[in-house]
Amino acid sequence: MATVHTQYLNLSSGEKIFYRSAGAVSSPTILLLHGFPTSSHQFRNLIPILAPKYRVLAPDFPSYGFTEVPATYTYTFASLAKTIGTFIQEVPNAPTKFTIYIFDYGAPIGLRIALSNPSAITAIIAQNGNAYLEGLGPGWAPIKQYWSTGSQKDRDGVRPYLTFETTRWQYEHGTKDPSTIAPESYTLDQALMDRPGNHEIQLDIFKDYENNLALYPDFQKFFRDSEVPLLATWGKNDLFFPPEGAEAYKRDLPEAEIVLLDAGHFAGETETAEIGERIVEFLGRKGIK
Repeated sequence: MATVHTQYLNLSSGEKIFYRSAGAVSSPTILLLHGFPTSSHQFRNLIPILAPKYRVLAPDFPSYGFTEVPATYTYTFASLAKTIGTFIQEVPNAPTKFTIYIFDYGAPIGLRIALSNPSAITAIIAQNGNAYLEGLGPGWAPIKQYWSTGSQKDRDGVRPYLTFETTRWQYEHGTKDPSTIAPESYTLDQALMDRPGNHEIQLDIFKDYENNLALYPDFQKFFRDSEVPLLATWGKNDLFFPPEGAEAYKRDLPEAEIVLLDAGHFAGETETAEIGERIVEFLGRKGIK
C-alpha cells in the first residue's frame, strides 16, 4: 500500500493549499481535480492504486476541504484555475508535464490550466467532467434559471443544493449499491460546506459557472489541436453530467476512449478499483509510464 502524505503549500499568491500526494517524484505526474461539494478526500482510495506507477497530487480548491485563502479572495473559476495552476508550478519538484483527472468542477479548472499551458498536458482522464453543452443534464435547471436572471429569488432557489440531503443524494443517486458509499464522505463534505459564510461563496460559484460555457469552444479547439489522449470513465446515471457529455469528446478527439459505468455522479467513489485499473492501463498503453 502506497503512503499518502497530507500537507500544506504556501503559494506566492497568498493561498495556503492543502493537498495529498503519493508516489515517486521521478514518476509521471497525475493531477487529481475534485468537484463540488467535495475535496481531495474523494481520491483517498484512488491515490493508492495510482501511486505505485505515478506521482499523484490532489489539491483542495479554495472554499473546499482544508485549503485557506485570504479574505479578499475572489471566488470565480478563473481564480480557482489560477490558484491551482500556481500550485502545480510551485509544489516541490514541480512537474513540467502532467496528466489531469477532471471531475465535475475539476473539468473547467483543469481545462483552463490546459489552455494556459497546453504543452504541459500529457493526457486527460474525464470522470463526469464536462466540456460540452449537451453534457449539462437536468440537474442544472435551477442553476440555469439563476444564470438567466441573477435574481435573489433564483439565487435562493438553488440553496437546496447546499443541504445535507442533497449532498448525500449526489453520492447515492444512480449508484448500484448505496451501502458501498462511506457516510463519512458526504458528511465531511457537508461539515466543511457549512462553515460560516461558505454557502454564499458556493452560490457565487454556481453563478460564475456560466462563464465556463463561453470557453467550451476553446476547450474543444484545444482537444483538436493537441490530439491529447483522453479516457472518459463516466457514471452513466448522472443527472448533472449525463453520458452525452462523455460521447461528445469523440467529436473532437476521435481516438478518445469512452467507458460508461453503471454508476452515478460519484462513480469514482463506487467504481474506484475499475477506474484506477483503467487509468493505469490506458496511460501505460499511451507511453505515459
